[in-house]
Amino acid sequence: MSNKILVISASLNPASRSRMMASEVFQQLPDNADKEFLDLRDYDLPICDAGACYSHPLVAKVQAKVKEADCILVAFPVYNYSCSAALKNLIELTGKAWEGKIVGFVCAAGGHSSYMSVMGIANSLMLDFRCLVIPRFVYSEGSSFSAEGLSSEKVKERLKELGETGLQMMKALLPTAVV
Repeated sequence: MSNKILVISASLNPASRSRMMASEVFQQLPDNADKEFLDLRDYDLPICDAGACYSHPLVAKVQAKVKEADCILVAFPVYNYSCSAALKNLIELTGKAWEGKIVGFVCAAGGHSSYMSVMGIANSLMLDFRCLVIPRFVYSEGSSFSAEGLSSEKVKERLKELGETGLQMMKALLPTAVV
């Protein structure tokens, strides 16, 4: 294992609030951490069709990034009380590469009502791929942002705690972890 943390921004929106939070959690990880940022806007992934999509060269690239990571912190917008279609598509395309990963969630939503929206994707990852889900996730809505970006110090602190929890879990669960 590489003891790598992969931060995924699973929004295709150019003005994405979840991407702002993904950038913040990535920046707050220690400089000496083996970390990588994966922005789905940089990958024109095919829609999963359970067939030819798996041979697409970009699928192999993102699948390798997921497979190499020990801990994945995924940031996504909440749409219709669920994760973004881009995140679901990524998971469908990369499938078994998620097996046994430590996974944390960062969610941006329009309001307070969809707080539990993370549970569908968390359950899927736990049951399908035996992921260990970090019980602390970060959920934020519009009031945490200003025209300049993420403005809530409380959300920034929670993002830092999420990253630290991912590092602690890697250290506890991976005997060769250097974190």
